[in-house]
Amino acid sequence: MAYSTGLLKHRIQVFNRKEAQTSQWGKDGSGIEWEEVGCVWAAVDYVRGVRAMREGALDVYGVVMVRMRWNPVITLRSRIQYDGKMYQILGETFHAEPQENTIQFNAQIIINDK
Repeated sequence: MAYSTGLLKHRIQVFNRKEAQTSQWGKDGSGIEWEEVGCVWAAVDYVRGVRAMREGALDVYGVVMVRMRWNPVITLRSRIQYDGKMYQILGETFHAEPQENTIQFNAQIIINDK
């Protein structure tokens, strides 16, 4: 059962890793490069809950929950850009279900990616 159109109101860019380059410092020695592979509509919510209430943790807003329709472009190794910020998918939360036409995962903001 796919997500309804009214739920998917945020536009996110999907980035996948470029082919690994070999340099004098080894594979990916000059850094990892990412390329945009598309944009999708998604539902994006900041993760809140018991941790935030109990600890008053401000860093909880560095994690978002993303829900979207299934597509073959996004994988657990992809990165997404939302609201001008880059996020890395938390692999253990990635759940893609092609038969139900859904993908859901949590993603953490990336700071100082350079």
